[in-house]
Amino acid sequence: MRGITAFGAGVALWLCGATAGMTAPSLTVLCGVDEAWCAAMKTAYEAKSGLDIAMTRKSTGDILNQIRAEKAAPTVDVWWGGTGDTHLQGGSEDLLEPYQPAHERDMLPWAQNFFAMSGGRSAGIYAGALGFAYNADLLRDLKLPAPTCWKDLTDIAYRGRIQSGNPNSSGTAFTTLATLVQLFGEDEAFRFLAALNRNIDQYTTAGSAPVKAAARGETLIGISFMHDAVTQKQAGSPLVIVAPCEGTGYEIGAVSIVKGARHPEEAKRFVDFALSPEGQGTGAASGQNQVPSNAKSALPLAAPDISLIKMVDYDFATFGSPEERSRLLERFDAVISATN
Repeated sequence: MRGITAFGAGVALWLCGATAGMTAPSLTVLCGVDEAWCAAMKTAYEAKSGLDIAMTRKSTGDILNQIRAEKAAPTVDVWWGGTGDTHLQGGSEDLLEPYQPAHERDMLPWAQNFFAMSGGRSAGIYAGALGFAYNADLLRDLKLPAPTCWKDLTDIAYRGRIQSGNPNSSGTAFTTLATLVQLFGEDEAFRFLAALNRNIDQYTTAGSAPVKAAARGETLIGISFMHDAVTQKQAGSPLVIVAPCEGTGYEIGAVSIVKGARHPEEAKRFVDFALSPEGQGTGAASGQNQVPSNAKSALPLAAPDISLIKMVDYDFATFGSPEERSRLLERFDAVISATN
């Protein structure tokens, strides 16, 4: 089954506001989006519900690993944010609980298709295209050519000047890996990754970290989702954002209820809020630029126009399977180890 067609171990950051010693939270959420959005969502939902919730920010792969490890006795109620193919992996391992959200009929077609593909276990909350960004000031000072394509990134001129996420922990980086396989074919993709590895300064735990480093001038080029780069550019950084010439992949960020959740009814209410225009509006309010899934939600003014970007026919069904994820990660680790 093909995926949705193109449409035209870090330290957790606890964002709990409750004072130590108070009663246990009414809901526990693992958050896979930017820290600022995690905090805004926590504040908005607590104001809406009158409850105290525990919100922990982690990279998507780390969230999946925690939910796997706690399968027999979950401590988490909701997994909110992070790449959809990783949510699909969790669903296929029977780690997530089906739920029909209140706003499912308001979802855009790509989100409705994703929900159906997940068997009703995960709902799409946003979308965003993959790309990279470079620091224009550094590029000028170093007198280097501007990259416009994926394969430009293997140029020796960028030796030690690129950051990317580690696909073992970062959902963004796993989307990069899956995108390259779909663009180039698996063998050529891994030859590209071996060549790119010679130019990588650091593999980060979080997928947005590379463009944040480029924004600060700590590296020249960061590979991340384009909306994360837009957020940095809005803050005043000299980033130039690139949609690679060969084409690129995209994510559907999702929300899921953990099977065996201790607070199932409150988890359902949180999912409903996450899919509502009010809940999705917390993204733009916290400086995020993903495309929201609810047709009634306002589109952030600076969100990349993904209808103008050349996209792969991203195969969520294949790359959302645990077997394919494990196989590709093993090959990635072997290739990177051999070229270091």
